[in-house]
Amino acid sequence: MSAASSEASIELTIVMPCLNEAETLETCIRKAFDFLNRHGVTGEVVIGDNGSTDGSQAIAHRLGARVVQVPTRGYGAALYGATLAARGRYVIMGDSDDSYDFSNLMPFLEKLREGYDLVMGNRFRGGIQPGAMPWKNRYIGNPVLTGIGRLLFRCPAGDFHCGLRGYSMAAFKRMDLRTTGMEFASEMVIKATLLGLRIAEVPTTLSPDGRSRPPHLRPWRDGWRHLRFMLLYSPRWLFLYPGLFLMLVGLGVGTWLLPGPQRLAGVVLDVHTLLYAALAVLIGFQCITFALLAKVFAINEGLLPEDPRLTRLFQYITLETGLIIGSLLVVGGLAGSIAAVVSWNEAAYGPLDASRTLRMVIPSVLCLMLGCETILASLFLSILGLRIRRMAPAITTTGLPEHEAA
Repeated sequence: MSAASSEASIELTIVMPCLNEAETLETCIRKAFDFLNRHGVTGEVVIGDNGSTDGSQAIAHRLGARVVQVPTRGYGAALYGATLAARGRYVIMGDSDDSYDFSNLMPFLEKLREGYDLVMGNRFRGGIQPGAMPWKNRYIGNPVLTGIGRLLFRCPAGDFHCGLRGYSMAAFKRMDLRTTGMEFASEMVIKATLLGLRIAEVPTTLSPDGRSRPPHLRPWRDGWRHLRFMLLYSPRWLFLYPGLFLMLVGLGVGTWLLPGPQRLAGVVLDVHTLLYAALAVLIGFQCITFALLAKVFAINEGLLPEDPRLTRLFQYITLETGLIIGSLLVVGGLAGSIAAVVSWNEAAYGPLDASRTLRMVIPSVLCLMLGCETILASLFLSILGLRIRRMAPAITTTGLPEHEAA
C-alpha cells in the first residue's frame, strides 16, 4: 500500500501535548492504541513534544506513536503542531498526564461520524474522581468561566475547559486557531461557536493526575488568562455595551441639566454634574470606538471570523464619512467656544456666571474632543483596513518524510 493510500485510510488521530511526561506518557499511548485495536478503528497516535528532556520522545517512538517537534512552547502550540501533522479525518486531543481515559473514546468518535464538527467532553456529567480537580476549579473556576463563555458567545458547552475533545480536520482548518498557550482550549470553543459549527457534548471522566511532580497548570493564573481571553474575544461585552450605557446615561443627564440646575431628592445638581455627564459621554464614545477597532483588528488577525454585519456597516461608515462627521463636531465645538467668548466680551472680560457660561463651554469642549477622536479613529480604522498576508510558521516533524514535514 502506498503512503498516500495509507494516509487516506486513517480515520482517527489521537494527539497529546507533551513536556517531560515520561511517567504517564506510556500509559496514555497504550490506552489510545488499545482503544483503536478493540474497536477496529484505523488510526494513529501523534505526540506534540515541546522539548522534553526526560526521554518522552523515545518512549513514544518505541510504542509506535509519531512525535512532532514543536519548538514554540505552550499547550496550544503543542496541540496545534500535532494536529497539523495528523493524517486522520478526525482528531481527538487529550492531556498526557493520564487524567483522561483514552480507552473510552467511542462516544467522541460516534458523534464525529454523525457529522458534528466539535465534540466536547463534560467531566461534570461523566464523573470527577476524588482528588482529580481542586475544589476551587470544580466549584468556582470552571462553573464561572463556563457560565461567562455561554453568556458571551451563546456556546452550548457545559464544560468549557475540558481537555478531552474531538474535532474534524475540516473544522480545525476552518477555525484557524492562533493562540499558543492555555487559551487554545477557549479559542477552539469560541471560534467553533462563532463559525456556526455543529457542537456536541458527551460525558467523560476525570482521574487524578498520574504524575509525581506538580502539574504545569496554575489555577489562578490560567483562570485569569482564560477570562481575559474571553473578554478580549468579545468586544461587544468588553467595550460596546459599557460604552453604549455610559453614552446614554451621559446624554440623558446632560440633556436634563443643560437648561439649568435641577433638583433631585432634595439635592441640587448643576454644572459640576453636567461636567461628569460629559465625561461619561466621552468615555462611552471611546469604548464604542475601541469595540469597532478591536473587532476589525481581530478579524484581520484571524482571531475572529468575518462578520457580515460589520461588512454592511462599512458600506456607510467610511474614512470620508468619519472625517466629515468629525469635522462637523469640531466646527460645532468651535462655534460654541466662540459664543462663550462673545458672552465673556459682553461682561467686559470680567467675572462670569459659572453656571451659565459652563453650559456653553462644557458641550463645546465635548464636541471638540469627540470630533478630534472621530477623525483620528477614522484614520486608524482605514489603516486597519489594509490587510497583510502572513505566512504560517513552520514546524518540524520526526517520523515523517521530509516533504510531509514541510
